[in-house]
Amino acid sequence: MNSLIRSTARCLRSGATVCLLRPADGPARAASARFLCEAADLQKDLGELVKKDKVVVFMKGTPAQPMCGFSNAVVQILRMHGVDRYASYNVLEDQELREGVKVFSNWPTIPQVYFNGEFVGGCDILLQMHQNGDLVEELKKLDIRSALLDAEKESK
Repeated sequence: MNSLIRSTARCLRSGATVCLLRPADGPARAASARFLCEAADLQKDLGELVKKDKVVVFMKGTPAQPMCGFSNAVVQILRMHGVDRYASYNVLEDQELREGVKVFSNWPTIPQVYFNGEFVGGCDILLQMHQNGDLVEELKKLDIRSALLDAEKESK
């Protein structure tokens, strides 16, 4: 990402409207200097967004109305643990956000979950954490007590 920012800055300083990028792992590509600036701005904005709240979810739809099964599963897992307050962003409303978050996390799918600004994973990772008990521990680190702990006590 740093090389992308440096390339963009060089292009803008030179007054070019189109830059030739030479990634280490592929062929050279032409890209608009303006687009590259916008992409760098989006990555910076995403970095700030994921740090705003303890729990952040990029999903298809909203927690009240998920628009895909995987996003719904993430919402349901969080609800089971009593996590009702979290930031959610509907990637279906903004194509740049949808693609940008994939680049930001280097993760190809939606939904994406962040705890304290750190990428946790998608639906499969959150489900695995729920099943093996790691999610309770990770929530504890965020000062969020899992509702499943209280449910366990009540059933005894």
